[in-house]
Amino acid sequence: MLIFLPPVDFREESLSMLKLFFDRWGISYKTTSYTKSECRGKHGALVKPDIHTAEVDVHDYDGIVFLDGDGVDTTKLYEFRPLLDLAMIFDKSMKQVWAIGNAVKIIARSNIIKGKHISLPKNEETLRLVKLFHGEPSPEPYKISGNIVTISSGSAIESSMDSILSELNIK
Repeated sequence: MLIFLPPVDFREESLSMLKLFFDRWGISYKTTSYTKSECRGKHGALVKPDIHTAEVDVHDYDGIVFLDGDGVDTTKLYEFRPLLDLAMIFDKSMKQVWAIGNAVKIIARSNIIKGKHISLPKNEETLRLVKLFHGEPSPEPYKISGNIVTISSGSAIESSMDSILSELNIK
């Protein structure tokens, strides 16, 4: 799996929980971002991405996870065409596309959620985008709809991850 980090203000807790569950389930992962330097989390943690996003070959990964955090909004990642195109390529390759919290905006704007059930944060802007791109909003803490996996918030990862990985039959 590939974990996309916003270059600034990503949610460190979400990254830590993902890594914990991926390690527990024996899922290999790498981090990526569009910055050539370290990504800075909301609380100051620095993470050097394993690979620059422009160098990602979709065929090398089972899927991509778009991490949440204030950086999704401050850097307007949901308007960055190369990132939206990457989400579309993963989707067209029938790879898993995950979005956590406000990162749902990225997959909505990449126009891959039509008819899919989407778990999203309680946020009017995100709800508007999901409806605009014909997604079906869900109040559940997580939703798996085809190859799209959405988790409503970083805090829902801990309670949802074992169920998600079990449903996806990931070994």
